[in-house]
Amino acid sequence: MKLFTPLYDRALAWSRHPHAPRYLALLSFAEASFFPVPPDVMLMPMALSQPQKALRFALIATLASALGGLLGYAIGYALWDVLQPWLQSLGYGERLMQVQHFFDVYGVWIVFAAGFSPIPYKLFTLTAGAMHMALLPFFVASVVGRGARFLLVALLMRWGGERHAERIRASVEGLGWAFVLLLLGWLFWRWQSG
Repeated sequence: MKLFTPLYDRALAWSRHPHAPRYLALLSFAEASFFPVPPDVMLMPMALSQPQKALRFALIATLASALGGLLGYAIGYALWDVLQPWLQSLGYGERLMQVQHFFDVYGVWIVFAAGFSPIPYKLFTLTAGAMHMALLPFFVASVVGRGARFLLVALLMRWGGERHAERIRASVEGLGWAFVLLLLGWLFWRWQSG
């Protein structure tokens, strides 16, 4: 049974939709503060289906993500006492402690690194607000870190994506089921250990 290939094909079709840049901006904004799905899942098919606009899409994702990071900062600044227990109940407790340690050791450089990394960016935006990090360095590091990540994704899709489009499509089903199995394994492990 093929489940993920039709979804991938649908994502490619949506990536050509006239409002796709708006959806990318909305997803990028939301992911930086509260939403769990990274913008890459939309940026990649958009850059793949319209390589001539890949850099524009990366810029949209970058600016929207940096602005969403400001919302995450504000949430962390104002509501940290409420959010911290909730995030810990969701299983982010250990990561939050790591993030706070990284802020203590590396300061604004951790925001830059987090913007580029696959670690959920919202943990860093919320923590930056909770720790009252200086706003301007936070925003600049967000723009540079997120920009580097989204630019790399867009350029990879622009330069090599079309050449590998069929190979990418052929691997989607296996990758999708592998992700489901990993997620189920993780949930089972959490259930057993909790």
